[in-house]
Formats: sequence, structure tokens, C-alpha cells
Amino acid sequence: MNTPRERSREIIISRGGRDGEEPSCLNKSQLTTGGTKTIHPPIENHWHLPPQENHKPSNSGFMSIISKPLKFRNSLKKIRRTKSLQVVLEGVHDPKDEKLVEAFRKLLFVDGQFLEKPNDYHTLLRFLRMRDFDLSKAKDEFLNYLNWRESFGVDKISKEFKFEEYAKVKIYYPHGYHGVDRCGRPVYIERIGMVNLDSLLQVTTIERFITYHVSEQEKSLNLRYPACSIAAKRHIASTTSILDVNGVGMSNFSKPARFLLTEIMKIDSNYYPETLNKLFIINAGSGFRMVWKVVKTFLDARTMSKIQVLGYDYGSKLREVIDPSSLPTFLGGNCTCSDYGGCLFSDKGPWNNLEIVEMLQSVSSAEDVSDNGENGGEVSEDPFEQRYEEFKKILALEAALGNAKTKIEALETALEDTKMVLKGLSQLIEELRLNL
Repeated sequence: MNTPRERSREIIISRGGRDGEEPSCLNKSQLTTGGTKTIHPPIENHWHLPPQENHKPSNSGFMSIISKPLKFRNSLKKIRRTKSLQVVLEGVHDPKDEKLVEAFRKLLFVDGQFLEKPNDYHTLLRFLRMRDFDLSKAKDEFLNYLNWRESFGVDKISKEFKFEEYAKVKIYYPHGYHGVDRCGRPVYIERIGMVNLDSLLQVTTIERFITYHVSEQEKSLNLRYPACSIAAKRHIASTTSILDVNGVGMSNFSKPARFLLTEIMKIDSNYYPETLNKLFIINAGSGFRMVWKVVKTFLDARTMSKIQVLGYDYGSKLREVIDPSSLPTFLGGNCTCSDYGGCLFSDKGPWNNLEIVEMLQSVSSAEDVSDNGENGGEVSEDPFEQRYEEFKKILALEAALGNAKTKIEALETALEDTKMVLKGLSQLIEELRLNL
């Protein structure tokens, strides 16, 4: 419970929508005013699609969609036939954000650091929001992120990392994605009070679990969010999470547990910023509240604004945000996922819909063709993109010239060595002649 002094430190939320327009999925309880710290709204509120027909509350949630497969398939076909698929995945950019992202691109371009992916609009926007749109600080964070991706080998994980212990890990660390919230965001659940760390570390290592966590974050960015965007027909870029801390106290935070928690928090905050929409901490008893006093000192104001700590009477709060069809029975919902051995084993969500996955694969293939220059001779009309392509060609020529120069220098050195050897041989021959 906040003290009067803590309550006086209110937070300003920048809505990021059109003038006079309030985002439909923004939690009004977050819209407090006053104070000095700027907290941005959920990242999806920076994109707006044409208004859709209102649906009854009973029809919300992914289960209602798959319960009417014909209607859903026809909806997907309509998206596939029009340009709206790209609109849904990319979103309609806020003009102010677009200018800042363009300025950020140019800053990276001038420094010669912006050469490879990930360089998309949404990634850059997340890092800008992370540092309150301070270009210099955002640049430092983004370059740190690129260096981390290279050193950690993030791009190799999907091809080289096999988490064979997945099923056993789920038993000793119950967690998983399960359905979507009322706005279409994926729902992530952890039952941290049921974690058996000793048994967990017998079937995996902390290093492998962290790599698995990174692979799941990448899956959310590359598959879950795009799939949820198609299903919801609006841009989705964040997750609603539920952390069940029933029975958690200071005894749960051994040295390995603290290290694992710290590493995951560091990765999520530094390299996957602005991907948390809301975190509900439920079943928070007196033991956890002691732990929470310590943990929250490591969280910034923006993250704190997204966290709601609840006791044991949490059901109504969760159902306000998440349809019961996406809530397991142990959280007050009506889903059991009995065919999968439990809700946390199912990974239920739009990202497992075959039609949606095929649509995303077709988009990805088209992008690969475009990246390889096989776009039928089309030339970008964006002057900055043209300059960027020219800059890459110049860098490639400079690199080739540098390699050629290195080879020439090596040949010159070898030639000098050869001259010295020949000179020595000449002297030796001359001495032999004099001795004859």
C-alpha cells in the first residue's frame, strides 16, 4: 500500500494518439497526471486502424474466433487479398514518432554503425521510448543491443539451439504463453511459487535456461506479435503477463535463484524494452511483500507503472483484461487444455494457427526476395534509403580496397624478402668463385 508521500509522486502518461482520441485498449487507471516522469502508453496505441464493428463481450478472446472457423477463415482471406495485411503488421505510424525514428536512423547512418538488421521502425521506436526519445542515449542503448546480439549469438539460436529438456523444465518451472488478452496481446503466465530450482538445475543449466528465455523473446517478436496482429486486425507489440507468487518468500531466493532472476531482468530491460504491456502479480502474501520491497528498488518508474500487485482476490481484475477463455481454471478461467497436459504446456494462441503462419511465411519470403535485390528492378523512392544503399556500396568498395592494399603490402614484403635471399645467394656465389 502506497504512503501519501508515494502517492504524491504521480506519473504523466503521454498518450501518443491523435488529438482528442483516447486509445481503446489503454487502462484508464494508468492515466494519472502531475509529477515529472513521462510514462508512455502501451506501444500499440501509436498505431490506429480504421474503426471496426463492436462485438459483444461474450465474443471476445481467441476461443470465440476459433469457435467460428468459417468466419475467421473468410476474414483471413479478406486480409490476404488486400493491402491491409501490411497495414496490420506494420501499423499506421504516428507522425511525431516517425520523424524521431527517421532522425534516429540518420544519426546511426552518419556514425557508420547502422549496417545490418534489426533496423525496422518498431525496434528503433522501442529503444527511443526506452530513453524518452533522447537520441544520443537511445543510440548508445541500441549499439549495446547489437553488440550483445552478436556476442550472445542470438541469430544462431533458432538454427543451432535445441532445448531437449523443455518438457522437464516445464514441470519444475511452470510457465508458458496461453491465449490473448481482450486487446489481442499474448498472455504469459508463470507460477513462480511452484518452481523447484534444485530439480530444475538437475535437468538444465542456468546458461541454457537463459538461452531458452532469449529464444522465447525472439519468438514473440518474430512470430507471436505478428500472428496476434493478424488475429486482432491491429498492431500488437507487447505482452500481458501474470506472475503467481503463491507461497513465495525470502527462502525462495537462493544465490542461483537471484542470479537467474537478475540475468533475465537485465536481458528483458536492456535488449527487449517496451515489450511488457502489464504485469499482474497475484497471490502476493506477506512473504512475497518482503521480497517485493527489495525487488522494486531495481525497477524504474516506467516498469513500476505497468505492475499491479494483487492479493488472493484477483479474479475480477484479471477478467477485466483477459477473457475467461484465455485464463486457465487455476486462475479463475474456464480453460484446461486437457489435450496438451495442461494450459502451460499448450502454447495456445494465434501463432499456432496454420493459416496465419502461412501468411507470415509468405510475407517473410517476400521480404527476403526484396532484401536480395530480386524485386523486379524496383528502386526505392525514399532518398534516405537510396543514400543508405549507396553508402553500403561505398563501404563494400572501401573494404575491398583495404583487402587489396593488404595483399599488395604482403607481396611487397615477400618481394623484399626474396631480394634479400637473392642478394645473399649472389654474395655466396661470388665468394665461391674467389675460392676456386
